[in-house]
Amino acid sequence: MPLLAARDLHLALPDRSARPLFGRPPLTPILKGIDLVLEPGESLGIVGESGSGKTSLGHALLRLLEPTGGTLLFEGRDITHLPEPQLRPLREGMQFIFQDPLSSLNPRHRVEDILAQPLLAFLRVKTRKEARIRARELLERVHLPAAFATRYPHELSGGQRQRVGIARAIALKPRVIVADEIVSGLDVSTQAQILLLLKELKREDALIFISHDLSVVRVLCDRVLVLQQGAVVEQGPCGQIFARPQHPYTRALLSAIPLPDPETGWIDRDDLPVEVRP
Repeated sequence: MPLLAARDLHLALPDRSARPLFGRPPLTPILKGIDLVLEPGESLGIVGESGSGKTSLGHALLRLLEPTGGTLLFEGRDITHLPEPQLRPLREGMQFIFQDPLSSLNPRHRVEDILAQPLLAFLRVKTRKEARIRARELLERVHLPAAFATRYPHELSGGQRQRVGIARAIALKPRVIVADEIVSGLDVSTQAQILLLLKELKREDALIFISHDLSVVRVLCDRVLVLQQGAVVEQGPCGQIFARPQHPYTRALLSAIPLPDPETGWIDRDDLPVEVRP
């Protein structure tokens, strides 16, 4: 049985810029008939240009936004329009890692309290002391020193904050994690560390990785879904899509990946400019 499945999923959001003087603002279509299946332990990359609906799809799949059409199934259960009181017990099985960890971490709370909160809310621990012990264990799992537990988010680097966001997401041992552009804005070495961490985690959990960087998706994901203006134009195994893209939009995205293309024999040329330092 698929872990997560969307069938003809639609999403429309209010366009507040076009709100009339009286009445509700008109709805703007964001997602248009999305079909996807996520199996247990699988990693799915969602790619597309800015404004293609990638983040909105991630929110809809975890019911952070309620779909306006179609069907959304989690572990075989229809959660498309499930009321929040009935949806809340399922929240521990689905977690979201946000693009900007600084805005998603409470600046007034220490790291240990941020990590302890979901453990206490879902009764995974009995006491706050036990929750703080677990928080330090989570930090070590994402390769951060346990001493970071007493720090505030602003005292950490961008990569360290992102690791805290990952630690919070895995605290409840969810079945599926959605990671939204979590390496954009980080330096190359920090990106590599975060990606290695995600490769470790995806052995246990299903992962949906949202990114505009296809080179990262190729390394991390088993399958890829290409989104254009809220609609799926192509999806399939990463190797197949990268080797034989069928849709022109997919080919355009692949051609935009920066790859080195040095001129043959450049290293032996003697007409290259030489920098002279005093």
